[in-house]
Amino acid sequence: MENGQAAGLLKKAYDKLKAPDAAAACALIEQALDLDFENEEIKHALKCVHWWLEHTRRIDDIKNPFEKGALFISLLKQYHVFLGQSNKIYDQCQYAVRFYVYSSALFFFEGLLKSHSNQNDHGLLLLAGRCYKGLGNYDEALKFLEQAVRLKREDPQTLAEVADVNALLAQPKAAKALFREAFFLDPSKIDITSMESALIQKLREEVLALGFKGDELNEWIPVYGYLWGVFSVKRELKQMEAGRLKQSIFSLETEYDANPARRGIIKPRLLNHYFWLIDHYEISREDSSLIDETLLKIKVTDPDIYKKYTG
Repeated sequence: MENGQAAGLLKKAYDKLKAPDAAAACALIEQALDLDFENEEIKHALKCVHWWLEHTRRIDDIKNPFEKGALFISLLKQYHVFLGQSNKIYDQCQYAVRFYVYSSALFFFEGLLKSHSNQNDHGLLLLAGRCYKGLGNYDEALKFLEQAVRLKREDPQTLAEVADVNALLAQPKAAKALFREAFFLDPSKIDITSMESALIQKLREEVLALGFKGDELNEWIPVYGYLWGVFSVKRELKQMEAGRLKQSIFSLETEYDANPARRGIIKPRLLNHYFWLIDHYEISREDSSLIDETLLKIKVTDPDIYKKYTG
């Protein structure tokens, strides 16, 4: 940035945004633009701050603190769509925006968490954990997210968030095991855009590169995660879990045959269930004919995946 005074104002604006004070940041960016009106980063920063000011201008009309905090988190998806229209993304600006969003949301959540009656609110604990993760405080994030898991042990999004934080804390074994569990429970209920670790983002990008998108993307992530050795941690299923798995496979097979329009979603989920069943048979040392039978089902469902699985 050639104009030193404009650069100084922009730096101060980013600090204000992280504070978080978007209105003060906006005023400083406008001053910087007056000094250096052709600077692309200043113009980009002004657009981003204006976007957040516009989309949160009715925040004072919301009475519930949880809803206020949740609004900031819920706007992130829209914001990323908006960012996708930009020719260039400026990292310093987005870093400041990130602090603005998560600090603003956490301000409302922390007030609620002071009350003992809210200590068992799963939704509050989950979003507070996400905020701490977004601010880089991974130990604090894990504390809240693990508490949320204890309240809802089979919630895919919560498990995925715990997995993500474990990956960020360089605990790959725990991360891989938890990601696999989360995507087995229900891939459609995981907000993949909220995941930050390189482990899951790299996998997402590689599956995206295969041509899968929309609702199908999340469904294929555990399939390729398993085939490529990312979701490599296996565990023995309890008898009740094995029974539920077989029942779920039967339901998926029935729907797969009866509903061709939904096969794009059902097929990867069914394949992932077959992978879990084979693991169960291998770990519990079941009759090998049961493994062969399941392998044949994979071959019939998707010959290409069968080759990758057995190759």
